[in-house]
Amino acid sequence: MSLPPINPDKTLAGITVDPLTLNRVIPESRRADGSVRKELKIRPGFTPQEDVKRFRGTRQAQMDASALPKGHIIGWVAPTPAVPASSKPTSKSAKKNAKRKEKREDQKKQIIAENWEDDDEEDVKPVEKGETPPAPTKTPSTPTPPKAPEPATPPPEPAQAAKSNTTQAKPARAPRPVGPGAILAKELAKLELNKR
Repeated sequence: MSLPPINPDKTLAGITVDPLTLNRVIPESRRADGSVRKELKIRPGFTPQEDVKRFRGTRQAQMDASALPKGHIIGWVAPTPAVPASSKPTSKSAKKNAKRKEKREDQKKQIIAENWEDDDEEDVKPVEKGETPPAPTKTPSTPTPPKAPEPATPPPEPAQAAKSNTTQAKPARAPRPVGPGAILAKELAKLELNKR
């Protein structure tokens, strides 16, 4: 069992661990008038109110643990020193694990490369100086059927127009409006008729 440090850390309440007895104590101190306060023993398991930490839920504790230090610049990564390769011989299992890791990384890179490329894009050759770029080709879309021409009707002659008016029924009325505006319009029409 290791001994506690000679200058032990104090809690907020001033409790330290006595290096000789390994008990928790408040060490003796000197008052302003020069008299000495006696050392106080603390019962095992007792935590004074000053030392009780604020309750943090699991998510809050995770957020506190993953919080960036004050003054940290987002995206900045500290440079890592170059680690020389160890001259220690690797075991068979370490070699296998290294090969597996390399294989997984290669597969990830291959998947990323496959997903990065678009299947719709055509391979375009770079245009050299003096050459004209190839004309873009249009992809055939579904053809739209041609519209049938509408038959042209000649305008009726004035004599025939008069005959057709007598035989035809009266033109249909426009649909009546519905709502508060319609009621107002009806009332206004009645008032105009009454004024005449």
